Amino acid sequence: MDSRGCADKHTLFFCMASSANLSPNLIKHYADHLRLELSLSDNSVEAYCHDVGLLLQYLENQKQSTNIGDIKQETIENFFAYLYDLNIGATSQARILSGVKSFWRYLIQENLAEKDPTELIVSPSLGRHLPEVLSFEEIQMMIDSIDLSQPNGHRNKAMIEVMYGCGLRVSELIGLQISNIFKEDGFLRIFGKGSKERLVPIGDSSLKILFQYIEGARMHINPKPKYTDTVFLNSRGTGLTRQTVFLLVKDLAERNGIHKTISPHTFRHSFATHLLEGGANLLAVQQMLGHASVSTTEIYTHISDDLLRETLMDYHPRLMKDKR
Repeated sequence: MDSRGCADKHTLFFCMASSANLSPNLIKHYADHLRLELSLSDNSVEAYCHDVGLLLQYLENQKQSTNIGDIKQETIENFFAYLYDLNIGATSQARILSGVKSFWRYLIQENLAEKDPTELIVSPSLGRHLPEVLSFEEIQMMIDSIDLSQPNGHRNKAMIEVMYGCGLRVSELIGLQISNIFKEDGFLRIFGKGSKERLVPIGDSSLKILFQYIEGARMHINPKPKYTDTVFLNSRGTGLTRQTVFLLVKDLAERNGIHKTISPHTFRHSFATHLLEGGANLLAVQQMLGHASVSTTEIYTHISDDLLRETLMDYHPRLMKDKR
């Protein structure tokens, strides 16, 4: 590797890291490392290299830089969003992530990368399980704790309100556009998985808080040309990443002493669960969530033990008779 311009050992590392490219040749060296130094089987080596090859193929298809130094956490997040859009299952995504993480450990070991962009990427959950749900009181506590005197206070409050009030996925939230808000009708036009379009109702209180941000704090941001219609912006005038929303939710939970394992998706879970516990029609909730099958929505039909007992006490004929 050419190290001209690198005056000492300190700068040599950065020259190497900045000039290395993710390429078939580099993947071949990685395969040799797995086979010779880690003694992995041929099948395992092939699987690990295939995973990294998918990332390379994605970057080339998207005409993005394959320079190792240019591949950031957002790049990896977008890669997995792309796999998700291709209906790659959670098990396969978890395996691919494991392979990509292993590749970056190799790059750092060989001084070909300064940072690991996969470090904060969480493996998709496997299996069908009951999602964590926040109570209404916990959500309200989180919203109330947002400091509106801070530069992003009104934006953050609006994001939590819309996520919970409309049951949006985080990708739908950060992709929301002003032109897709129908204020008079009380609806949002949302583009979900596979760019499928749906209309989602938004309550008056959430709509009010949303426009307090749009017509207030957002007016002081100069959006980049690509983001003039994007609702939620950072201070640089560009859109937000999933990780930004994740860190906001994590901070609000910790600040309020909420020890549940939550993410932005928890607000979507809570939206569906609270509606169904309140007696909402399952098909209506399915439509609002944008689920292709009602069986996906049925995971939210679990209800609390207290509500089960309350239902029994209120509606069983013998117990109703005893209460008279």
